[in-house]
Formats: sequence, structure tokens, C-alpha cells
Amino acid sequence: QVQLVESGGGLVQAGDSLRLSCAGSRRSLRSYAVGWFRQAPGNEREFLGVISWTGARKYNANAHVKDRFTVSRDNANNRVYLQMDRLSPEDTAVYYCAADDARIGIEPDDYEYWGQGTQVTVSS
Repeated sequence: QVQLVESGGGLVQAGDSLRLSCAGSRRSLRSYAVGWFRQAPGNEREFLGVISWTGARKYNANAHVKDRFTVSRDNANNRVYLQMDRLSPEDTAVYYCAADDARIGIEPDDYEYWGQGTQVTVSS
């Protein structure tokens, strides 16, 4: 089974950009759809975007997300990235990557494997 580790989170200011990384181990991420989610305190886990094993992408239809976030993958380094631009305090949350080898889903239940999360805090 694949193991996932997120990195790249931290404290940034409003308007900044940040790139999160999801590193795979034990198995190649090449065969998995990898999605990104976030969860703020008191909120449900929110889907952000997913990239399939073919490189096809799907994003949260909310313009506040899809116009600022980009998912990409680097198969050579077994990583998937989430590029986040024009960050605002509303983006403060724990960000998770997740993988599944059978579905390209938008719901948390669509994913079998999860990382531990990385905190992103955006100050105003």
C-alpha cells in the first residue's frame, strides 16, 4: 500500500502563494488518483482538486478554489503538488492529500489512503 506525506505548509500572509507537496512511498503514485482536501476547525473536509493516473484534473467547482488552486504531478519524483495562489485567511486549514487506485473522486470516502496533513495559516 502507498504511504503519503504532505509538506510545504506554514504561516504566510494574505496574497502570498504556497506550494504543498504530497510524497508517496512504498508504491509509485503513478497508478493512483491523488486528491487534495482541507479541513478547518469545525468544518467538514473540503475537496479541492484531484489528478488522475492519466493526468486529467478535476477541481472544486467553487470559483474561489478552482481559479486559484492547481494540482500537478511529478512521476519521476513520486510527488503530487497543490499550488495555491492569492491566499486569504479563509484558506487557513489543515491540508491533506489522499490516494486511490480505483476512483477519481471528490468525496473523502472515495479515497483509501491519506497523509497526516500539513497546517496552512494565512494571516491578514
